[in-house]
Amino acid sequence: MAKIAINIATGSLQKEEVIVGIDLGTTNSLIAIIHPDTRQAVALKEHDGSSIVPSVIYFGDANEILVGDKAKQHLVSSPEKTIFSVKRLMGKSYKDVSDKNIRFSYKIIDDADRLVKIKVNEKFYTPVDLSALILKELKERAEHILKTPVTKAVITVPAYFNDAQRQATRDAGKLAGLNVLRIINEPTAASLAYGIGLNPAEEKTVAVYDLGGGTFDVSILHIHDGVFEVLSTHGDTWLGGDDLDAAIQNYWKKNNADLDKLTNENDLQALRLKAEEAKRQLGDHDTYKDKLNDTELNLTREEFEQLAEPLITRTIDSCRSALKDAALAKEDISSVIMVGGSTRIPLVKKMVSEFFGSPVNDTVHPDEVVALGAAIQSDILAGNNKQLLLLDVTPLSLGVETAGGLMDVLVPRNAKIPSSSSRQYTTQADGQSGMIVSVFQGERDLVKDNRKLAEFILKGIPAMPAGLAKVEISFLINADGILTVTAKELRSGVYQEIEVKPQYGLTDDDVEKMLLDSMTNATADIAARALAEAVTEAEQLLKTTEKFLVKNAQALSKTELMKTADAMQALQLSLTLNDKDLIASKTETLNDISRPYAERIMDSAISTAMKGKEI
Repeated sequence: MAKIAINIATGSLQKEEVIVGIDLGTTNSLIAIIHPDTRQAVALKEHDGSSIVPSVIYFGDANEILVGDKAKQHLVSSPEKTIFSVKRLMGKSYKDVSDKNIRFSYKIIDDADRLVKIKVNEKFYTPVDLSALILKELKERAEHILKTPVTKAVITVPAYFNDAQRQATRDAGKLAGLNVLRIINEPTAASLAYGIGLNPAEEKTVAVYDLGGGTFDVSILHIHDGVFEVLSTHGDTWLGGDDLDAAIQNYWKKNNADLDKLTNENDLQALRLKAEEAKRQLGDHDTYKDKLNDTELNLTREEFEQLAEPLITRTIDSCRSALKDAALAKEDISSVIMVGGSTRIPLVKKMVSEFFGSPVNDTVHPDEVVALGAAIQSDILAGNNKQLLLLDVTPLSLGVETAGGLMDVLVPRNAKIPSSSSRQYTTQADGQSGMIVSVFQGERDLVKDNRKLAEFILKGIPAMPAGLAKVEISFLINADGILTVTAKELRSGVYQEIEVKPQYGLTDDDVEKMLLDSMTNATADIAARALAEAVTEAEQLLKTTEKFLVKNAQALSKTELMKTADAMQALQLSLTLNDKDLIASKTETLNDISRPYAERIMDSAISTAMKGKEI
């Protein structure tokens, strides 16, 4: 069995290891390495010279899955089976995305309190599953070009990504067969690609303006002695090139009755792609002319800039907020780095330059800059670049056990020490007065496959209905590597704390074995997690539906009661078959049956309560 040569303190690997840098983007993704001869970061290119892989997935018949350019060709012909902009859904629930002004051509399951699921060809996929397919394509692309196995990577994420989104990205890497050595912030990667911070004697404060396909963020970084500190970050996960495309579409529809009447999903996708084409062309030309179904599509650069200006103004407002949060003035910024394909738009460069009062720096390819920086970071991890200071990191992920025996990671592997993280949980049963907090270490999805570090019971939770208690669990790792775990019920103030031994009692061999196990069992682990989550969700739905029926049976028709009973029975039966997709399908069926009458009864209750009252 192969061994991973990894240093427990720094995560550094032997020099012969091939570690790639990956920019997993909303619109496009790419992979980069340090060239063995020149020692420069380079994006891996196919024979046609293309380094970009569109972040698009197509699910055909007979289990056919296409990723990248081949998948993009199906956006118009099979929009309901072609997934794009999945990064916007990472770590999100349906409630997070339902109120956003964005049109998805594929089906997102309408369950407000659960993480987003996407239904294609009667199968259910999470954003983690879909991102893993993109990462797998990048991995195979790299192996094809380099003619060597690729198993280790540094993956970038926006600076504002929260724990759930970072963990989702890490899980996607694991599912794709990659050992994710580090998740790093995109602005840090961009700074590295520009050579900023490579000289330890250099001290700079830079602004990284990143306008991609689906997201925007600006980060203010202070770089000194090779240490990158994010002073502030501001942005919008729902603002990017996609929104500029939508503005063009709406403009065309507003000015043409034929386009405004379009309802066919294929035509709407075709119009979206024409808008994207117009945006790109108007970067170098003054006019755009084309047709869709014999309808003229015209746009001038002046018209486009009028449409784009309100959106770009929102990014400038974010720049202003980021400076304020960092307690800095525009004059304090040494350099403004431009990242993301949408920064090619002349108006973007002009407005950003005018705001900061200095020319912007866009000399490195805006599509490649983040991946190039990730490759430089991978070189540092490989021990080939001694100039940058790497702080100590946690050797393995730390988390707690949640419903279904799942591992919920609070502090991911390679998190910087000192480190802290908190997350809120709730009770599962009415009147529950205590909660067992079990602390685990490891990379597997089920706690039974990880190492138990500690366990304690939070007692004295006041009696209240299931789901109402708010228990905040916090992990704090100090500079000495000592982990302190606290649990606090926020409504009552009930509190409990435990200290876990430093270094967690693991040898280098133990860490190597746990990492290898996590990679070997990645597919099985992800499947087990998905099944456990589906079972937990189904059991909770059965419980709530039963309680609802006991309370409101008289308000339901006989047909509704019979349909509900049948759906509950079918769901109960599916739980015995250990089929994740079947359970998810039966859960969706019960939700679809119960939602209309639940809303009707709720509306009736509100109407009764409001009688005789003025608003």
